[in-house]
Amino acid sequence: MAVKKVKPRPLLLFVLLGIILVIIGLCWLHFASPVDRNDNSEVELTITSGMSTIKIGNILKEERLIRSKNLFCLYTKLYSNKSLKAGTYKLKRSMDLNQIVSILEKGSTYSPDSLKLTFKEGQRITDYAKVISDNTFYSYADVIAVFRDNNYMQELINKYWFLTNNIMQDGIYYSLEGYLAPDTYYFEKNVTVKEIIEKMLDEEEDRLSNYETSLETNTHYYLTMASIIELEGKNLEDRKNIMGVFNNRIRANMHLGSDVTTYYAFQVPLSAKLTTTQYNTSNPYNTRPTSKLGPPIGPICNPSIISIEAALNPTNNNYLYFVADSTGKVYYSKTNDEQNKIIRELISQGKWNG
Repeated sequence: MAVKKVKPRPLLLFVLLGIILVIIGLCWLHFASPVDRNDNSEVELTITSGMSTIKIGNILKEERLIRSKNLFCLYTKLYSNKSLKAGTYKLKRSMDLNQIVSILEKGSTYSPDSLKLTFKEGQRITDYAKVISDNTFYSYADVIAVFRDNNYMQELINKYWFLTNNIMQDGIYYSLEGYLAPDTYYFEKNVTVKEIIEKMLDEEEDRLSNYETSLETNTHYYLTMASIIELEGKNLEDRKNIMGVFNNRIRANMHLGSDVTTYYAFQVPLSAKLTTTQYNTSNPYNTRPTSKLGPPIGPICNPSIISIEAALNPTNNNYLYFVADSTGKVYYSKTNDEQNKIIRELISQGKWNG
């Protein structure tokens, strides 16, 4: 008796194919992810001229900068349109595969004898000026003079798409506040202040390019708000929620009431103690007075890309108030009475730092 051949069912084949594709996708995401998201220590490695992609992959794997040398080679073939450039690099295990390949495509300006300058997220131009003066032969006054050179600022507006005449408004302390990309940079020993500034602006332009469509309508507004939520919230979730609160307050025709803007208005560190008079003083930056509606005149620090993302993509909520305890945990409320109750509880628990 002849045995009938069982034809495979199309639905079963599609399911199996789908499962296989999901498994491949998950494997790809895993092996392309950072080796250690929490390890921000720098690993120095050198790529010599003529070195093959396979050899580069071996070095990266040996230094635990990538999870798979085979995926690295495949990734560069599929997605890289440029050659990987020779040079000495500082890479981190917290970088994913795409970040590492992008850096190797751009090439390195680092050398062991170069000048290393680190500009931190959430700091002001005055802080950055001190970093420059402490590590170069320029005085603090020399550096600040460049930041206050209106002719130079106009040149930069003409050069970078994200700089507009908004940065030249009367009342703004430093035109480039909020527009410099926080990061670690390497320069030649004889670098000029303008070269340092433009290197940071180049990096900012590269970071903002992914958001150009969203930002170009009002870049100054979004960077201003990003600078506030950078200092008000410790993580992306809180910064998105805080931006949502600010949006609600703006729609309700309320003042933002952000303490950090008052600190910037008086150019004092966040560790200082402010008086009631200072909080209530009218100033283009100070959003505490009830008469000051909307955002401050400009950014109050140089925000991270995370804060810029939060400003562009806030969490929609129905809160009008927020307050942080001494650990940085943020509490949200819908009414002033609710907020005052939270503050009383925090005081009783010894968690209030107001």
